[in-house]
Amino acid sequence: MPWYALVVLAVAAERVAELVVARRNAAWTFSRAGVEHGRDHYPVMVALHMALLACCLLEPALAGRPFLPVLGWPMLAFVVLAQALRWWCVTALGPYWNTRVIVVPGARLVGAGPYRFLRHPNYLAVVVEVAALPLAHCAWLTATVFTVANAVLLTVRVRCENAALAQAAPA
Repeated sequence: MPWYALVVLAVAAERVAELVVARRNAAWTFSRAGVEHGRDHYPVMVALHMALLACCLLEPALAGRPFLPVLGWPMLAFVVLAQALRWWCVTALGPYWNTRVIVVPGARLVGAGPYRFLRHPNYLAVVVEVAALPLAHCAWLTATVFTVANAVLLTVRVRCENAALAQAAPA
């Protein structure tokens, strides 16, 4: 299990890196008259992701979940792929990427990188990670509960983001 704790801590460190990029990008978008949407659901999203990381560590330890290589290694590969997709999104959106919904009125939608294929590829990365990270160490209860909670939250988030982008995008 110590290696799994390092994986979860690495994901947590990645989240901190995201927040650093998001803070810098927020300053950039606000300096260009960016408008934030969905402030009410943002703290819930932060709490959900923090609780996910905690439960990823707690369930295997408290419930005695074993590492099953046949499940663990593929799930770990999915976690790595999710991180790669997330950072492809960050790169493609450049200064427009954020953990918050901040849009610059009149800015064109990005159609490069993974946005050529999906409208919200970052959320695909989140969905995969939320399911795969706990399953890498057989934390099936955590995977189930947080996948359902994340689905509810993403329903709110995607509606918010779509509305904000529609309102801000040029005709």
